[in-house]
Amino acid sequence: MAAGALLQDYLGKVEDTIMEKERPGDLVTVADKESEAVILDCLHRHFPEHAILAEESGNLGNYQNEYLWAIDPLDGTTNYAHQYPCFAISIGLLINGVPRLGVIYDPLRGELFQAAMGLGATLNRHPICVSQTNKLGKSLLATGFAYDRRETLNNNYAEFCHLTHLTQGVRRSGAASIDLAHVACGRVDGYWERGLSPWDIAAGVILVQEAGGKVTAYDEGPLKLYSGKIMATNSIIHKSLSQELLQVPALNTWGQN
Repeated sequence: MAAGALLQDYLGKVEDTIMEKERPGDLVTVADKESEAVILDCLHRHFPEHAILAEESGNLGNYQNEYLWAIDPLDGTTNYAHQYPCFAISIGLLINGVPRLGVIYDPLRGELFQAAMGLGATLNRHPICVSQTNKLGKSLLATGFAYDRRETLNNNYAEFCHLTHLTQGVRRSGAASIDLAHVACGRVDGYWERGLSPWDIAAGVILVQEAGGKVTAYDEGPLKLYSGKIMATNSIIHKSLSQELLQVPALNTWGQN
Protein backbone atom coordinates (compact mmCIF):
# COMPACT_ATOMS: atom_id res chain seq x y z
CA MET A 1 0.00 0.00 0.00
CA ALA A 2 2.89 2.35 0.78
CA ALA A 3 4.47 1.57 -2.58
CA GLY A 4 1.13 2.24 -4.29
CA ALA A 5 0.87 5.64 -2.66
CA LEU A 6 4.38 6.43 -3.87
CA LEU A 7 3.48 5.49 -7.44
CA GLN A 8 0.47 7.77 -7.34
CA ASP A 9 2.63 10.63 -6.08
CA TYR A 10 5.15 10.17 -8.90
CA LEU A 11 2.58 9.75 -11.68
CA GLY A 12 3.13 12.43 -14.32
CA LYS A 13 6.43 13.50 -12.76
CA VAL A 14 8.92 10.93 -14.09
CA GLU A 15 9.55 12.21 -17.62
CA ASP A 16 13.14 13.23 -16.85
CA THR A 17 13.92 9.88 -15.17
CA ILE A 18 12.74 7.48 -17.89
CA MET A 19 15.54 5.15 -19.01
CA GLU A 20 15.70 2.20 -21.38
CA LYS A 21 17.16 -1.10 -20.20
CA GLU A 22 19.12 -3.53 -22.38
CA ARG A 23 16.06 -4.45 -24.47
CA PRO A 24 14.51 -1.71 -26.65
CA GLY A 25 11.22 -0.56 -25.18
CA ASP A 26 11.95 -2.00 -21.71
CA LEU A 27 11.66 1.11 -19.57
CA VAL A 28 12.49 1.93 -15.98
CA THR A 29 11.84 5.12 -13.98
CA VAL A 30 12.67 6.50 -10.58
CA ALA A 31 9.21 5.36 -9.50
CA ASP A 32 10.08 1.70 -10.24
CA LYS A 33 13.22 1.93 -8.14
CA GLU A 34 11.71 3.76 -5.20
CA SER A 35 8.65 1.50 -5.12
CA GLU A 36 10.99 -1.50 -5.02
CA ALA A 37 13.01 0.08 -2.21
CA VAL A 38 9.86 0.45 -0.10
CA ILE A 39 8.91 -3.20 -0.64
CA LEU A 40 12.43 -4.50 -0.01
CA ASP A 41 12.70 -2.54 3.22
CA CYS A 42 9.48 -4.12 4.50
CA LEU A 43 10.50 -7.66 3.52
CA HIS A 44 14.01 -7.31 4.96
CA ARG A 45 12.52 -6.18 8.29
CA HIS A 46 9.98 -8.98 8.54
CA PHE A 47 11.74 -11.85 6.72
CA PRO A 48 15.49 -11.12 6.79
CA GLU A 49 16.41 -14.72 6.01
CA HIS A 50 14.22 -15.04 2.90
CA ALA A 51 15.57 -14.78 -0.65
CA ILE A 52 14.24 -12.14 -3.05
CA LEU A 53 14.00 -11.90 -6.83
CA ALA A 54 13.18 -8.29 -7.72
CA GLU A 55 12.88 -6.83 -11.20
CA GLU A 56 15.24 -3.92 -10.60
CA SER A 57 17.60 -5.40 -7.97
CA GLY A 58 17.84 -8.97 -9.20
CA ASN A 59 18.69 -11.83 -6.83
CA LEU A 60 19.08 -10.88 -3.18
CA GLY A 61 19.93 -13.12 -0.24
CA ASN A 62 20.44 -16.88 -0.21
CA TYR A 63 18.94 -18.10 -3.45
CA GLN A 64 18.85 -21.65 -2.07
CA ASN A 65 16.37 -20.62 0.63
CA GLU A 66 13.02 -22.38 0.29
CA TYR A 67 11.26 -18.99 0.55
CA LEU A 68 11.64 -16.68 -2.45
CA TRP A 69 9.77 -13.40 -2.91
CA ALA A 70 9.23 -12.41 -6.57
CA ILE A 71 8.62 -8.66 -6.85
CA ASP A 72 7.53 -6.37 -9.66
CA PRO A 73 7.40 -2.92 -8.06
CA LEU A 74 5.72 -1.37 -11.10
CA ASP A 75 4.17 -3.73 -13.61
CA GLY A 76 3.24 -1.66 -16.65
CA THR A 77 6.11 0.83 -16.64
CA THR A 78 5.49 1.85 -20.26
CA ASN A 79 1.88 2.64 -19.38
CA TYR A 80 3.03 4.54 -16.31
CA ALA A 81 5.62 6.57 -18.24
CA HIS A 82 2.87 7.68 -20.64
CA GLN A 83 0.37 8.26 -17.81
CA TYR A 84 -1.83 5.53 -19.22
CA PRO A 85 -3.88 4.42 -16.19
CA CYS A 86 -3.09 0.71 -16.09
CA PHE A 87 -0.29 -0.48 -13.80
CA ALA A 88 0.12 -2.43 -10.60
CA ILE A 89 2.44 -3.76 -7.91
CA SER A 90 2.91 -7.52 -7.86
CA ILE A 91 4.42 -9.48 -4.95
CA GLY A 92 4.46 -13.27 -4.93
CA LEU A 93 5.95 -15.77 -2.49
CA LEU A 94 7.37 -19.03 -3.86
CA ILE A 95 7.94 -21.91 -1.46
CA ASN A 96 10.30 -24.47 -2.94
CA GLY A 97 9.69 -22.89 -6.34
CA VAL A 98 5.89 -23.04 -6.21
CA PRO A 99 3.70 -19.90 -5.94
CA ARG A 100 1.92 -20.03 -2.57
CA LEU A 101 0.97 -16.43 -1.81
CA GLY A 102 0.26 -13.41 -3.97
CA VAL A 103 -0.68 -9.76 -3.68
CA ILE A 104 -1.47 -7.49 -6.62
CA TYR A 105 -2.31 -3.85 -5.94
CA ASP A 106 -3.85 -1.52 -8.52
CA PRO A 107 -3.42 1.85 -6.82
CA LEU A 108 -5.47 3.94 -9.25
CA ARG A 109 -8.55 1.74 -8.84
CA GLY A 110 -7.84 1.10 -5.18
CA GLU A 111 -8.03 -2.65 -5.82
CA LEU A 112 -6.07 -5.01 -3.61
CA PHE A 113 -6.06 -8.63 -4.79
CA GLN A 114 -4.81 -11.24 -2.33
CA ALA A 115 -4.52 -15.02 -2.32
CA ALA A 116 -2.78 -17.75 -0.36
CA MET A 117 -2.63 -21.50 -0.83
CA GLY A 118 -5.79 -23.06 0.57
CA LEU A 119 -7.23 -19.73 1.74
CA GLY A 120 -9.01 -18.53 -1.40
CA ALA A 121 -8.68 -15.27 -3.30
CA THR A 122 -10.09 -11.84 -2.46
CA LEU A 123 -10.50 -8.36 -3.90
CA ASN A 124 -10.50 -5.74 -1.16
CA ARG A 125 -11.12 -8.61 1.29
CA HIS A 126 -14.23 -9.87 -0.51
CA PRO A 127 -14.05 -13.39 -2.02
CA ILE A 128 -13.68 -13.59 -5.79
CA CYS A 129 -14.00 -16.38 -8.33
CA VAL A 130 -13.40 -16.94 -12.01
CA SER A 131 -16.11 -16.66 -14.65
CA GLN A 132 -18.44 -19.44 -15.77
CA THR A 133 -18.12 -18.81 -19.52
CA ASN A 134 -18.22 -22.26 -21.07
CA LYS A 135 -17.32 -21.68 -24.72
CA LEU A 136 -14.26 -20.07 -26.26
CA GLY A 137 -16.51 -18.34 -28.78
CA LYS A 138 -18.31 -16.54 -25.97
CA SER A 139 -15.16 -15.59 -24.10
CA LEU A 140 -13.25 -12.37 -23.57
CA LEU A 141 -9.50 -12.92 -23.39
CA ALA A 142 -6.40 -10.92 -22.49
CA THR A 143 -2.83 -11.10 -23.74
CA GLY A 144 0.31 -9.03 -24.19
CA PHE A 145 3.42 -8.63 -26.33
CA ALA A 146 7.03 -8.98 -25.19
CA TYR A 147 9.79 -6.41 -25.64
CA ASP A 148 11.51 -8.61 -28.27
CA ARG A 149 8.46 -8.63 -30.55
CA ARG A 150 10.35 -6.66 -33.23
CA GLU A 151 13.19 -9.19 -33.37
CA THR A 152 11.36 -12.53 -33.37
CA LEU A 153 8.61 -14.16 -35.42
CA ASN A 154 7.47 -15.83 -32.19
CA ASN A 155 5.93 -12.53 -31.15
CA ASN A 156 2.30 -13.49 -30.34
CA TYR A 157 0.87 -11.46 -33.22
CA ALA A 158 -0.48 -14.53 -35.02
CA GLU A 159 -2.07 -15.87 -31.82
CA PHE A 160 -3.65 -12.49 -31.14
CA CYS A 161 -5.21 -12.27 -34.61
CA HIS A 162 -6.35 -15.90 -34.59
CA LEU A 163 -8.08 -15.66 -31.21
CA THR A 164 -9.57 -12.25 -31.91
CA HIS A 165 -11.53 -13.90 -34.73
CA LEU A 166 -12.61 -16.84 -32.57
CA THR A 167 -13.75 -14.99 -29.43
CA GLN A 168 -15.74 -11.93 -28.40
CA GLY A 169 -12.49 -10.01 -28.11
CA VAL A 170 -8.89 -9.95 -26.89
CA ARG A 171 -7.73 -7.13 -24.63
CA ARG A 172 -4.16 -5.93 -24.08
CA SER A 173 -3.63 -4.02 -20.80
CA GLY A 174 0.16 -3.87 -20.82
CA ALA A 175 0.42 -5.36 -17.31
CA ALA A 176 0.49 -9.14 -16.85
CA SER A 177 -0.38 -8.92 -13.16
CA ILE A 178 -3.59 -7.02 -13.92
CA ASP A 179 -4.52 -9.52 -16.64
CA LEU A 180 -4.15 -12.40 -14.19
CA ALA A 181 -6.07 -10.55 -11.49
CA HIS A 182 -8.88 -9.96 -13.97
CA VAL A 183 -9.02 -13.66 -14.81
CA ALA A 184 -9.28 -14.38 -11.09
CA CYS A 185 -12.21 -12.04 -10.55
CA GLY A 186 -14.05 -13.01 -13.75
CA ARG A 187 -13.56 -9.84 -15.79
CA VAL A 188 -11.87 -11.87 -18.52
CA ASP A 189 -12.20 -15.59 -19.12
CA GLY A 190 -8.64 -16.40 -20.10
CA TYR A 191 -5.15 -15.03 -20.64
CA TRP A 192 -1.99 -16.14 -22.39
CA GLU A 193 1.38 -14.52 -23.01
CA ARG A 194 5.04 -15.21 -23.75
CA GLY A 195 8.28 -13.40 -22.87
CA LEU A 196 7.41 -12.99 -19.20
CA SER A 197 9.60 -13.06 -16.08
CA PRO A 198 8.78 -14.79 -12.78
CA TRP A 199 8.08 -11.47 -11.05
CA ASP A 200 5.41 -10.70 -13.67
CA ILE A 201 3.29 -13.74 -12.86
CA ALA A 202 4.21 -15.27 -9.48
CA ALA A 203 1.45 -13.46 -7.59
CA GLY A 204 -1.13 -13.86 -10.33
CA VAL A 205 -0.68 -17.63 -10.59
CA ILE A 206 -1.84 -18.35 -7.06
CA LEU A 207 -4.56 -15.72 -7.37
CA VAL A 208 -6.13 -17.47 -10.38
CA GLN A 209 -5.75 -20.92 -8.83
CA GLU A 210 -7.34 -19.91 -5.54
CA ALA A 211 -10.21 -18.23 -7.43
CA GLY A 212 -11.02 -21.55 -9.10
CA GLY A 213 -9.10 -21.12 -12.32
CA LYS A 214 -6.35 -23.10 -14.01
CA VAL A 215 -2.79 -22.09 -14.88
CA THR A 216 -0.50 -24.16 -17.12
CA ALA A 217 1.86 -24.07 -20.05
CA TYR A 218 0.31 -23.65 -23.51
CA ASP A 219 0.10 -27.44 -23.93
CA GLU A 220 -1.70 -27.85 -20.58
CA GLY A 221 1.45 -29.24 -19.01
CA PRO A 222 2.73 -27.93 -15.67
CA LEU A 223 3.60 -24.24 -15.67
CA LYS A 224 7.33 -23.58 -15.75
CA LEU A 225 7.72 -20.22 -14.06
CA TYR A 226 10.99 -19.41 -15.83
CA SER A 227 9.82 -20.44 -19.31
CA GLY A 228 8.27 -17.05 -20.00
CA LYS A 229 5.00 -18.62 -21.22
CA ILE A 230 1.71 -18.87 -19.35
CA MET A 231 -1.91 -19.76 -20.03
CA ALA A 232 -4.54 -19.01 -17.38
CA THR A 233 -8.30 -19.48 -17.67
CA ASN A 234 -11.50 -20.06 -15.74
CA SER A 235 -10.61 -23.77 -16.28
CA ILE A 236 -13.76 -24.41 -18.36
CA ILE A 237 -12.30 -23.06 -21.62
CA HIS A 238 -8.77 -24.19 -20.82
CA LYS A 239 -8.55 -27.11 -23.24
CA SER A 240 -10.14 -25.12 -26.08
CA LEU A 241 -7.70 -22.24 -25.64
CA SER A 242 -4.77 -24.64 -25.51
CA GLN A 243 -5.83 -26.36 -28.72
CA GLU A 244 -6.11 -23.07 -30.58
CA LEU A 245 -2.78 -21.74 -29.33
CA LEU A 246 -0.99 -24.91 -30.42
CA GLN A 247 -2.39 -24.88 -33.95
CA VAL A 248 -1.91 -21.20 -34.87
CA PRO A 249 0.19 -21.00 -38.07
CA ALA A 250 3.20 -18.70 -38.07
CA LEU A 251 2.33 -15.18 -39.16
CA ASN A 252 4.76 -15.27 -42.09
CA THR A 253 2.78 -18.18 -43.61
CA TRP A 254 -0.57 -16.38 -43.60
CA GLY A 255 -2.08 -15.96 -47.05
CA GLN A 256 -0.05 -18.80 -48.54
CA ASN A 257 -1.83 -21.75 -50.18
